[in-house]
Amino acid sequence: MILKAFLVGGTICLIGQLLMDLTSHKITPGHILVGFVTAGVVISALGLYQPLVDFAGAGATVPLTGFGHLLAQGAIAEAERGGLLGVFKGALTATAGGITAAVVFGYIAALVFKPKG
Repeated sequence: MILKAFLVGGTICLIGQLLMDLTSHKITPGHILVGFVTAGVVISALGLYQPLVDFAGAGATVPLTGFGHLLAQGAIAEAERGGLLGVFKGALTATAGGITAAVVFGYIAALVFKPKG
C-alpha cells in the first residue's frame, strides 16, 4: 500500500512540477494549486477519483486533487440531504478538519521559525 501511495502521489506532484518547468514559468504555483483542486472536483464529480483513492489511499487524498475530491464529495452528499444550501455546507463541513490543521500548524510554524530578510 505504501508503494502505491508513493507512486500515485509522486505522479501527481510530478505533473505539477512538469507543468511549471515546461511552460517557461507561465504557470505559477498558484495556477497549479487552483488547477489541481479544480481537477479533483471535476474528476470526483465524474465518479473517477474514488477508485484512485481506493487504490492509492493517502497517495490520492493528500495532494491538492484530494482536497478537491473531498470538497466535491461533501457538497454532493449534503446536497442530497439539504438541497442547494447543502452544497455550501457540505463542502465546508467535509474540509473543516484539513483547513483547521493548516491554520493551526501554520500558526505554530510562524511562532517557531523566524523569517530571514
